[in-house]
Amino acid sequence: MSDRMLHLHKLVCHRLSLHSFTPHSLPFKPAQLPSVLSPAGLRARPRNDAVRSVRTVAVMSSSRLRNIVPVNAVVAEDGGGGASNGSVSCTTADTPFEDEDSTLGVGYRLPPKEIKDIVDAPPLPALSFSPHRDRILFLKRRALQPLAELARPEEKLAGVRIDGKCNTRTRMSFYTGIGIHQLLPDGTLGSEVQVHGFPEGAKINFVTWSPDGRHLAFTIRFDDENTDSKLKVWVAHVDSGIARPLFQSHEYCLNAVFDNFVWVNDSCLLVCTIPLSRGDPPKKPLVPFGPKIQSNEQKNIIQVRTFQDLLKDEYDEDLFDYYATSQLVLASLDGMVKEIGPPAVYTSMDPSPDHKYLLISSIHRPYSFIVPCGRFPKKVEMWTADGKFVRQLCDLPLAEDIPIAFNSVRRGMRSLNWRADKPSTLYWVETQDEGDAKVEVSPRDIVYTQPAEPSEGEEPTILHTLDLRYGGISWSDDSLALVYESWYKTRRTRTWVISPGSNNVSPRVLFDRSSEDVYSDPGSPMLRRTPAGTYVLAKVKKENDEGTYILLNGNGATPEGNIPFLDLFDINTGNKERIWKSDKEKYYEGVVALMSDEKEGDLPIDSLKILTSKESKTENTQYYILSWPEKKACQITNFPHPYPQLALLQKEMVRYQRKDGVQLTATLYLPPGYDPSRDGPLPCLVWSYPGEFKSKDAAGQVRGSPNEFAGIGPTSALLWMARRFAILSGPTIPIIGEGDDEANDRYVEQLVASAEAAVEEVIRRGVAHPKKIAIGGHSYGAFMTANLLAHAPHLFACGIARSGAYNRTLTPFGFQNEERTLWEATSTYVEMSPFMSANKIKKPILLIHGEEDNNPGTLTMQSDRFFNALKGHGALCRLVILPFESHGYAARESIMHVLWETDRWLQKYCVSNTSDVNADQDECKDNLGTGSTKSESKPVAASGGSGSEVSNSEHEEVDSLRRSLLWYFLYSYIVL
Repeated sequence: MSDRMLHLHKLVCHRLSLHSFTPHSLPFKPAQLPSVLSPAGLRARPRNDAVRSVRTVAVMSSSRLRNIVPVNAVVAEDGGGGASNGSVSCTTADTPFEDEDSTLGVGYRLPPKEIKDIVDAPPLPALSFSPHRDRILFLKRRALQPLAELARPEEKLAGVRIDGKCNTRTRMSFYTGIGIHQLLPDGTLGSEVQVHGFPEGAKINFVTWSPDGRHLAFTIRFDDENTDSKLKVWVAHVDSGIARPLFQSHEYCLNAVFDNFVWVNDSCLLVCTIPLSRGDPPKKPLVPFGPKIQSNEQKNIIQVRTFQDLLKDEYDEDLFDYYATSQLVLASLDGMVKEIGPPAVYTSMDPSPDHKYLLISSIHRPYSFIVPCGRFPKKVEMWTADGKFVRQLCDLPLAEDIPIAFNSVRRGMRSLNWRADKPSTLYWVETQDEGDAKVEVSPRDIVYTQPAEPSEGEEPTILHTLDLRYGGISWSDDSLALVYESWYKTRRTRTWVISPGSNNVSPRVLFDRSSEDVYSDPGSPMLRRTPAGTYVLAKVKKENDEGTYILLNGNGATPEGNIPFLDLFDINTGNKERIWKSDKEKYYEGVVALMSDEKEGDLPIDSLKILTSKESKTENTQYYILSWPEKKACQITNFPHPYPQLALLQKEMVRYQRKDGVQLTATLYLPPGYDPSRDGPLPCLVWSYPGEFKSKDAAGQVRGSPNEFAGIGPTSALLWMARRFAILSGPTIPIIGEGDDEANDRYVEQLVASAEAAVEEVIRRGVAHPKKIAIGGHSYGAFMTANLLAHAPHLFACGIARSGAYNRTLTPFGFQNEERTLWEATSTYVEMSPFMSANKIKKPILLIHGEEDNNPGTLTMQSDRFFNALKGHGALCRLVILPFESHGYAARESIMHVLWETDRWLQKYCVSNTSDVNADQDECKDNLGTGSTKSESKPVAASGGSGSEVSNSEHEEVDSLRRSLLWYFLYSYIVL
């Protein structure tokens, strides 16, 4: 029988199986019947069952800081959403949902307009404040990048992905322009000065202020095939905005595989450049030198997680050296250029606070085929500022054998840095347990300090000893520093007060608490910038008060949600005064940065000035300068609402309880204008991500605020409010292991219990249709989604799983927060793996994965094999592989297609779900035979569990089809 005739036969069979022959049993009113006979209506209805929901975590994080860029290093660029500039054509859907055959091999698609318009909204600029806090940069961003940029060739070497044409990391987004605004004394902004002088269309990266705030340094590049795409360093004068190349010679290009450049002083930069003597890349030999051999004849115990993009052979080692090797060059603003040191694989450059020395780190051979470059042999040297070698501080060997237990570290010197409060004093930490967290020893870590050039025979000084794992230091001066330590297994965290310059003052514990207990979090100390450009504890003085005060900036977690605060804390007595806190009735406010920190010494409380953010459920984030003593707030930004069509969305933090008594929370979003009493329950999308806890009390604490603005990213679940969905965002799914219990030993039980509680809550509120609830998640949330469809099929109509790992035997040396190996916890690995329960998954599941996923554990193979397992058991499933995409999705074509796939899945298997017809559909499927599958690319999509094949002769099938059609039309005529 022809494919067309088979398809029509299936449609009729479905239609006849959906209805008994009494008008009262119709699943729709007779008046709706003509729409069923339309071409779209004649398509086979999807298999569906009941529905329900669960939780979301990092997808909708706080919007408070998303536009603020670190003050002195604007290097973490972000792409926004915006207008289309893609090179791959996209088509839009012309029907609510389409059958399987029409959605395979059709190229990239666009989601419905109401979703597309939100994603294509122009992105807001990022902000960066000058060292003296007197100017603000508005770093302008573009739309989502086109797929053509992701398709550029890349080298995957030692855990790093390199764009050989640009000699930088791949997938690097950029800024399109830089606007400079002066911050006037009254708190308002002056007119914009546009940085100019570079060619039009340049892509801007690595924007940094000079220490004195008078200049900017940044890189520009082009992707035009006819121009040099290597990165060039430019500098701009802040007052005029005029920009020019740093190097007069065009030969010097930036090597940004690791570090890029750093200001050595106000007028000189140290730049990682591509060596001028470098030739063409090494060519891969046609015939290999020999077999690839790895050996462990010494019987060493080496356990590593599933790292990706590792070196594979000697050719890869040569290629890594070719792209990663830099020549360091000193370049001053007056045109002086000086090469310093030999070419090497330099990974970091750190000038001393007094600008006299350089701390230079590099990696070298022998390399490894089983760990990434962060574990390669590492050398740290001290040079003078003009490039003369002073001494070698350490040369650490290859670290393939770091244990997989959490809090395990590399042996030898680590966290080697300059003291922020001294001109040129070093400090570092060394482990006493051989780096193995399972070894019981006291002390576990020792912190050392030493001058840059110690006198002959002078040994390092022990600054502090720790029984937990070292976590950093906040410096103030010789009388005060705060040292942090923590231990993951117990979630214990401690803060010590030490006096670095006084041996006769004993260290004391300032805070000793559980990191999970957010209610007891005292806040983090605020830092102020010194004239040398470093950051130290901001000490505050009160009039007629000799106390030592610091500022603690906290989230202020409470059972009603976060209420951020700023405390004046007496470091000696422990007394605190709350000098500012967020409005909790309508707005969510937070302290972003200290703005009165450009002067030396303690800060007078009455001259305190801070940068705050302010937002509400419906008002996007704006920034204010808050000045003491009046605490007058002056608004400095007026960003437009990024998606006005959802400006009146409804948001509520909801609390409910799991059956074992654990308190749970979630954020419920409802579409603008929705009234449950008038409109009835909605289809609901639950988006979540499980978390591990050591106590029920900590798991039940409220995190987040009901007044935070709903930040909607390009692939956010909140987009479906525009499609009239209720969204349950971030329902807590705590996996708890109290005491010596391992949380994952009861993973499935606690996962299902949390999901049941969330679903019951949205149904109880009348906002979610009990048979139209979908579950979704990304990464570990995708793993959760598959497990819920396997073990709680009564809760959900369908699932959406993006970039997940589904077979834990493929990650045998630990995953997520599981530190036991497969051989130590075999049953846990197997029971947690939805791959092992593929035969139990009967609900529709959409799998999406980037073809170039480089996240440890979530290889693309995970989705491939899971899909084959599902298809092998007749599950209704679909697999979409996105070419060139990694763990997160970046290209506009990919993101739009992901949204189209997701919307199609939700409309077809959630919105249209009618669980009482599934038995008939299954019966029809059994009559027609088993499913067949088709797959194409652009992107690659495959479906399973919905095809059919028959074995009768074509003549008999034609007769059967005619009889079915006659009966169907006769039935329709009688009903109408």
